[in-house]
Amino acid sequence: MELHDVWFVLIAVLWTGYFFLEGFDFGVGILTKLLARNRAEKRVLINTIGPVWDGNEVWLLTAGGATFAAFPEWYATLFSGFYLPLLIILVCLIIRGVAFEYRAKRPEENWQRNWEQAIFWTSLIPAILWGVAFGNIVRGVKIDRNMEYVGTFWDLLNPYAILGGLVTLTLFTFHGTVFAALKTVGDIRVRARTFALRLGLVTAVLAVAFLLWTQVDSGDGWSLAAMLIAAVSLVGAIGAIKAGREGWSFALSGVTIAAAVAMLFLAFFPNVMPSSLDPAWSLTVTNASSSPYTLKIMTWCAAIATPLVLLYQGWTYWVFRKRIGTQHIADAH
Repeated sequence: MELHDVWFVLIAVLWTGYFFLEGFDFGVGILTKLLARNRAEKRVLINTIGPVWDGNEVWLLTAGGATFAAFPEWYATLFSGFYLPLLIILVCLIIRGVAFEYRAKRPEENWQRNWEQAIFWTSLIPAILWGVAFGNIVRGVKIDRNMEYVGTFWDLLNPYAILGGLVTLTLFTFHGTVFAALKTVGDIRVRARTFALRLGLVTAVLAVAFLLWTQVDSGDGWSLAAMLIAAVSLVGAIGAIKAGREGWSFALSGVTIAAAVAMLFLAFFPNVMPSSLDPAWSLTVTNASSSPYTLKIMTWCAAIATPLVLLYQGWTYWVFRKRIGTQHIADAH
């Protein structure tokens, strides 16, 4: 296996980690409006991800940085062609981070309510747009012979990509609901389990439709195997939450996300951005990659830094592993 193939796999792993981790905190952010009944329950939900949300975003920074260094042509075409949706995601992530930090800085109800609204919308919008973006990458976009995107923003809003956005929205929300059930006690935990069971059925229908469409259009034997793993894991996650096994449900919903991401990357490999105008103009792991020397240096750096990051982030989750409920929330000033 060549180094550019190795880095294609590593970038897929980084996106998998990002969607697994940021997926559930996007879901929890969405639940602040859908599940919480009062201010105390909103604070409970926010506190379940309070210690970890910023660490989860490190995976996005690493995935973007790795793409820039390992596949500069891919990075340039992706960020120029998808400029508007990626800018919207970036603005949402900035506002979302500010909302988490500023929400409790003042006691006024309007102040806190406005920041809670910001948390909801800046969780909902990226959850949709990430699916739209990856749907377009798999489907192929208008790339010319100069490796430049020549389409418009409206070309990105096609049925396949929109379905992908609905899948990531429901899957992340389901993942977050299971996480909320895993991390809370009391009435909110019971309601989270009930909501997860209902949402899981909707997620399953949308996900199966999207994955089947992907398999028919551009799949092979490996992507079929990944699709089957995703489907079985999602069914298992729904069954586990119905049985009250939140830990198993969360693990299986994570496997669903990982298998679905793997299927998407397998569907367009060895391309990194297929061209819908002419397959010969597609960006591939070969023509979009950096030099072998650059990839070699990156490999050594990743081998040293990645275990340290995983160790630190794992320790963070261990420290904040306890369940919380409204009884742990101090009275508002």
